[in-house]
Amino acid sequence: MYTLPSLKQLPFLGKKTVPARLRKDLWHPLCLVEFPRPSQGLLAYRRLREFRRLHETSYPLSLITKTEGPLQGQLHSTKKRGKILMDQKANSIADLAAVLALQKRGPTKKHVEEANRRVERVRTQKERGKKKFRRRNPQGADPGGVEGVKVRWANLLDAEFAEKWPEEVVHDGLTRHRYTAALPLIEEGGEAIEDGQKKAEIPVALLGQDGKAGTELRT
Repeated sequence: MYTLPSLKQLPFLGKKTVPARLRKDLWHPLCLVEFPRPSQGLLAYRRLREFRRLHETSYPLSLITKTEGPLQGQLHSTKKRGKILMDQKANSIADLAAVLALQKRGPTKKHVEEANRRVERVRTQKERGKKKFRRRNPQGADPGGVEGVKVRWANLLDAEFAEKWPEEVVHDGLTRHRYTAALPLIEEGGEAIEDGQKKAEIPVALLGQDGKAGTELRT
């Protein structure tokens, strides 16, 4: 995860809504989508950016309006509005499912014709010796389909934010991020308790019979 390119993708929705940098121990990937063809991935990425822009600019006014209390009908504070609009986790997952459903249908006849015209135009300009077209290599419209698409989730339950997924899409777990801090070992009676063997809460400070502060580990 690169800080500067990632920060440019975060919208500015008010003061302090964009962090100065991304801490790798706090920010981790939501999911990883694997496509069998590069054209599939580029098309999905373009559509996801378009959907995200709509969420940032075309949201209903009721989303940032107070619905209870004496100030009902007024806008939330700038800080709270920023938090509401920045919380796009559910929308992002639903958008991904919608994009894959669109790719399953395949391109329309209009998109195929536009792609063919673009390829023909670049080929003609190359034959004429136009320098700015030398490195361009456009391709035709992607044939569509989601066979071979795999979504790896950091938390498999996040997939439930979407109402429906294409049947061909495979869901799997994502390996643990290398910057995620390991869970600490809990010592009790001089023995270390491995994670998963015994559930424990935060130690609570107590006052012993001798008047000295002690600790008790609630399990």
